[in-house]
Amino acid sequence: MDDILAGRNPVREALRAGRPLHKILMAPRLEGRVIGEILALARSQGIPVQRVDRPVLDKMAGSRHQGVVALAAARSYAELEDLLFLAREKQEPPFLIMLDQVEDPHNLGAILRSAEAAGAHGIIIPRRRTAGLTTAVARAAAGALEYVPVARVTNLSQAIARLKAEGIWVIGAEGDGTKEAFATDFTIPLVLVFGSEGRGLSPLVRSHCDFTVRLPLRGRINSLNVAAAASVLMYEVVRQRYSCPV
Repeated sequence: MDDILAGRNPVREALRAGRPLHKILMAPRLEGRVIGEILALARSQGIPVQRVDRPVLDKMAGSRHQGVVALAAARSYAELEDLLFLAREKQEPPFLIMLDQVEDPHNLGAILRSAEAAGAHGIIIPRRRTAGLTTAVARAAAGALEYVPVARVTNLSQAIARLKAEGIWVIGAEGDGTKEAFATDFTIPLVLVFGSEGRGLSPLVRSHCDFTVRLPLRGRINSLNVAAAASVLMYEVVRQRYSCPV
């Protein structure tokens, strides 16, 4: 895979050069000058370091990784302010997507593709416990990654507070949401928040939402895949904001 960097020196040099990295995986109990430098650079750049067993690294990068593997991002991350600026530049009410621990790269890629098609101003993801902008995501996004800015933030709660300060409504998507999605006003400045594939919204993020919405389900399945649900809700925003009456 072309988004994997293996070895202590390649990873250190990527950090020194400011190459966008999603995550660094490191074997337990590694020490030494180069390891210390990698850890310091990763900390200063806000790149998470995860300790994993060597067989995991062997499976990812063969046997010559020296205990260090980095997952490189397919493109640079944006800042949260970039997303807000884009909405102002287009003179449109903000239309943002926030993902709370969505870990499947195919889901992130599919959401990126729908967000680009729907004209969203950007996507917000946390630094930890989430899929990053790897080449697997880029492939699933089918070109959309080149057009949709993705901001990676340290703390979703702080990002929500920043968005609320801009007058943006924070709307969570849940199977038992308090409001029917198709009866909700989506012409307001908003960020749609989607939870992880298995657990949904985390309790902390849910507590910061202004309200939650649900989609009507007429069949026997009690939930949609997160990428499918995101696509439906994004296009309800499009319908309300831009579509002409039939």
